[in-house]
Amino acid sequence: MKRSKNYRKASEQFDDEQLYTPVDAAKLAKSTSVTKFDATVEVALRLGVDPRKADQMVRGTVNLPHGTGKTARVLVFATGDRAEEARAAGADIVGADELIEEIAKGNRLNEFDAVVATPDLMGKVGRLGRVLGPRGLMPNPKTGTVTPAVAKAVTEIKGGKIEFRVDRHANLHFIIGKVSFPERQLLENYAAALDEIIRLKPSAAKGRYLRKVTFSTSMGPGIPVDPNVTRAITADLDA
Repeated sequence: MKRSKNYRKASEQFDDEQLYTPVDAAKLAKSTSVTKFDATVEVALRLGVDPRKADQMVRGTVNLPHGTGKTARVLVFATGDRAEEARAAGADIVGADELIEEIAKGNRLNEFDAVVATPDLMGKVGRLGRVLGPRGLMPNPKTGTVTPAVAKAVTEIKGGKIEFRVDRHANLHFIIGKVSFPERQLLENYAAALDEIIRLKPSAAKGRYLRKVTFSTSMGPGIPVDPNVTRAITADLDA
């Protein structure tokens, strides 16, 4: 693949054969960003699990202490008082039957980043799996997006709650902020997400769980991170 001049220049700032500490990787992510806009800082993990087996699926949510740098747009399927609660909490789109029909037709899909539904509507929302599923937006009780407490769900999502799920290749991706974030905030977000992913390690998983970690920014090069550094991630900043 042909890379841009800025990408190649950024890649020259580090050795892609070396494993960096999270602190050094956060610094490099900030210094190697190749975009003029405030790029997103992402983390990619390779896990030692077999996602084809139900007992080795890794999926969950975590509230990042410093948010993602972007306020998520939330769609809520609800009626009556719960619909009003969702609107009061800041939901961007709220509806029921008519909204479900719109989404089923593939409309308005670019207007939201997360979906919440009340349990009583899941019988109808369930048929949207072919539309929302491939986008990772299908409401699920395990991630707190199927709940009668819609106001709380909306508040958490807009406050920096992220969802993660291992893919069929055992890779897992999540956002830890923007290039404009101070290094400490990026690292504290990373530590919060990593702690939750480690907590969710399937008992059936054998061998090394965290096999590979990479930091990157929007359109920037991937920075290899030492997967063995999982504690006291911000310690080097305090030294």
